[in-house]
Amino acid sequence: MLKMMQDIGNKLETLTKEIQDIKLKQEEMQNTITEIKNSLEAANSRMQEAEEQISEVEDRLEEITVAEQKREKRLKKNEESLRELWDNVKRTNIHIIEVPEGEEREKRTEKIFQEIIAESFPNMGKEPLTQIQEAQRVPYKINPRRNTPRHIIIKLTKIKDKEKILKAAREKKQVTYKGTPIRLSADFSAETLQSRREWHDILNVMKGKNLQPRILYPARLSFRFEGEIKTFSDKQKLREFSNTKPALQQILKELL
Repeated sequence: MLKMMQDIGNKLETLTKEIQDIKLKQEEMQNTITEIKNSLEAANSRMQEAEEQISEVEDRLEEITVAEQKREKRLKKNEESLRELWDNVKRTNIHIIEVPEGEEREKRTEKIFQEIIAESFPNMGKEPLTQIQEAQRVPYKINPRRNTPRHIIIKLTKIKDKEKILKAAREKKQVTYKGTPIRLSADFSAETLQSRREWHDILNVMKGKNLQPRILYPARLSFRFEGEIKTFSDKQKLREFSNTKPALQQILKELL
C-alpha cells in the first residue's frame, strides 16, 4: 500500500511538472503571439500611413497636373492672341522679295512698288490703287554676312487692294521687276509664318497631284479631294483623315 501511494505521489509530481511546463510554454507562446500581433498592428499602421502619404502625393500631383494644363492653356491662348495681334497689324502688308539692294537710292521705295504693279499687272496699273501708308526695307540695317537682298514691306491702307494684288500674283505665277523674277506674298507674324512653312512639303506634293492645295489664314491646309474641298488645321487631323482614304494615304506617305 505504501509503495502504491509513493507511485501515485511520483505520478502526481510528474504530472504537476508537465502541467507547469505546458503552462510556461503556453505563456511563452502567448507572448510570441502578442509580439506578432503588435508587429502586425505596427506594420498595418505604417502601411496605412504610407497609403495616406501616397494618396496625398497623388492628390498633389493631380493638382499640379491640372494647374500645369491650365497654365499651358493660358500660355497658348496668350500666344495665339499675340499672333493675331501681330497679324492684324500686318494684314494690309505686302512682302516683296528679291528686289536688288540699292534700287531705292535712285527712286523711292513706293515708286519701286508702283513699277512692279505696272510691269507685272498692266491692267491693274491703270486703276487707281489705294494710298501707300508705308514702304521700307526690313531689317533696317544691312547684314554683311547675308548675300540676299533685304525684303521690302509695303503697307497699304485697304486690305482689299492687298488681296487683289496677291490674287493677281498667284494667277500670273511669275512677277518681275525690270525683267527679273521676284516674289510677292502676304506679311505674317513669325509664328504664323512658321506654322505655314510646316505645310511646305505636303503642299508641293499635292500640287504635283493637281489637288489644288492652298494655305488659308492663319495656317490651314485646304485642297480638293474626291470633288470636295477639305480643310485641316494640323497634320494630326490630316493624318486621321488620310488613314480612311488609301489613295490620299499613298500620296502623303512618309510626309505624315
